[in-house]
Amino acid sequence: MNIQKNYLPLIIGVAIATGIFIGGKLNFGDSSNRLFTSNSKKDKLNRLIDFIDYEYVDYVNTDSIVDVTINNILDNLDPHSTYIPKKDLKIITENMKGDFVGIGVSFYTYRDTVTVIRALEGGPSIKAGIKGGDRILIANGESIYGKNWSNEAVVNRLKGEKNTLVNLKIYRRGEPELLEFKVKRSEVPIISVDAAYMLTNNLGYIKINRFAQSTYKEFKKGLNKLQDKGATKLILDLRDNPGGFLGIAEQIADEFLEKGKLILFTKNKKRHIEKSFATNRGSFEEGEVFVLINENSASASEIIAGALQDNDKGTIVGRRSYGKGLVQREMSLGDGSAIRLTVSRYYTPTGRSIQRSYKNGNKDYYHEYFERIDNGELSNASKIKVADSLKFITPKGKVVYGGGGIIPDVFVPINKKMENEIVNRILDRGIMSYFVFEDLDKDRSIYEGINEEDFITDFVVSDALLNRFNDYLNARTRFKIVFVAYNDEIKFYIKATFAQQLYGSEAYQKIVNTNDVMIDKIKQLIQESK
Repeated sequence: MNIQKNYLPLIIGVAIATGIFIGGKLNFGDSSNRLFTSNSKKDKLNRLIDFIDYEYVDYVNTDSIVDVTINNILDNLDPHSTYIPKKDLKIITENMKGDFVGIGVSFYTYRDTVTVIRALEGGPSIKAGIKGGDRILIANGESIYGKNWSNEAVVNRLKGEKNTLVNLKIYRRGEPELLEFKVKRSEVPIISVDAAYMLTNNLGYIKINRFAQSTYKEFKKGLNKLQDKGATKLILDLRDNPGGFLGIAEQIADEFLEKGKLILFTKNKKRHIEKSFATNRGSFEEGEVFVLINENSASASEIIAGALQDNDKGTIVGRRSYGKGLVQREMSLGDGSAIRLTVSRYYTPTGRSIQRSYKNGNKDYYHEYFERIDNGELSNASKIKVADSLKFITPKGKVVYGGGGIIPDVFVPINKKMENEIVNRILDRGIMSYFVFEDLDKDRSIYEGINEEDFITDFVVSDALLNRFNDYLNARTRFKIVFVAYNDEIKFYIKATFAQQLYGSEAYQKIVNTNDVMIDKIKQLIQESK
C-alpha cells in the first residue's frame, strides 16, 4: 500500500487496533488480593479524585479525568497497551467474538432511512426473503427512520435476545404496499475469512482479515473445502491483517507444522517461559504453503509467518511486516471499561523478537514506520535495514532477522499502478461504495439472474459509468480529484465493489486477485519449480 504521511491517523488507528485486538494467553501469578492491596500510590490518586469531586470550585466530570489519566499512564508503557472505554468495549468484544445476535443485514443509513446493502449469508434475514435495496421503516411497530435515529440506535433496535421475533415493515421499490416480515433473531457471523477458493486446479487461496475467536473454525472450513477440491498448495493471505487472538494464530500454524515443532514461546517480566508446540492434528502438513504479508501485517499474522519461516515450512512472500511482538491481556476496570495490558513478549522458534523498538516513545515508534516508506523499502528490498546482531539461522540454514517485523523469503515491491495515493484515497473514503449502492438501487432487476461467475467474467465498467462516478466523487469532495491516469484501475475497483455488494466479500477478492502482483509471483515460483 502506498501510504503517505498524511495517512498518519490511519496508521495510528491500525496500530491501536492491533493493540486492542491481540489476545494474551498468560495468567498472572499474583492473586487478586495481592494485585489490589492498598498502597500510597493508589491512595494518592484516589484522594486527588475525591478532592476534585467534593472540594473543587467548579463541577468537573471526573470520569473524563480518569479516562485521560489512564490513557496517559498507558502511553508511558508501550504503544500497544490500550484503554477501552465502556461505550466501545461491547462492540470490540462482539467483533472479536466473531458473531452477534441480530437479523443479519449490512446496511447504510441512506437519506435518514435504514437501507439494506445485502442480507448476510447464514443470517435470518436472507432466509426471510429480505433483499438488497429494501428500506426498513418499522420494527415492532416503531418507526426507525428519520434524523433522530443514529446507526447505533437502529442496531440496538434490531438486535435482541436469540430466537426472539422482530416484526419488520419494509418498503421495496416496485411494490405498491409495505412488505411485512417476521424475522427470528439469531447468531450472525462477523466474517474474518474473506475468501476461500481455488485459483488453479491444485492451488487454493484463503484470506484472513483478523484473528477472532471464530477465525480458526472459518479457516478450517475453508481449508477442508479447498482440499476436497484438490488443493495441494495454498496461498494464505495475511496482508493488512492487524492481528488478534494469539491462540487462534497457534491453531492455524498447527495446520501446517508437524507434531512437536515449536510454534512460538512467550516470556514475561519474571522470565517465565511458555512454549507452544504443534500437535498431530494438522491437515496440511504435506501441502505447500505460501504466506502473503505486507507492512500492515501485524501481531498474530507475524506469529504464523514467523513460525512457518523458522521451521523452513513454505515460503513467505511480500514486504516486511509491521513488527509487533507484544502480547496483551484484557483486564476489567470494574465499571464496564477495560484495559489491554502488555503482559509478555513472544518469540519465533529460532528465538527472534520481531517487536520494533519503542524505547524513544510512541511518537518515535510510529515515525519509524514512515521511515520505511521514505527510504524506499516498499519498492526495493535492499533498503530494508537489518542488524547483524539480530541474525538467526533456521534448521536448514536460512538466515532470518529479528528486531522489526518478518522479512519475506521472496520480496515483491509495491504495485505503484494499483496502490498509488490517488486510488488509495478514493478507496479509503468509502465514496465508491456509496456510488455503487446508488447505481445498483436505480434498477436492481438488471442483475437478477446473473450468477457470480458470469458477473466476474462478463461485466464491464463502461466509460459512461466511470464518468458518473467521477461526477459523483467530485460533487462530494472539497478538492477535485483527477484520476484520468488511473481510469483502468478505478474501473477495476468499481467492478469489484459491484461484486461485493451483489455477491459478498469473496467475489470482491476474486476480482481484486486477478491483478495482484504477489499472487502472480507465486504462480511464477510454482511454474519455475516444475
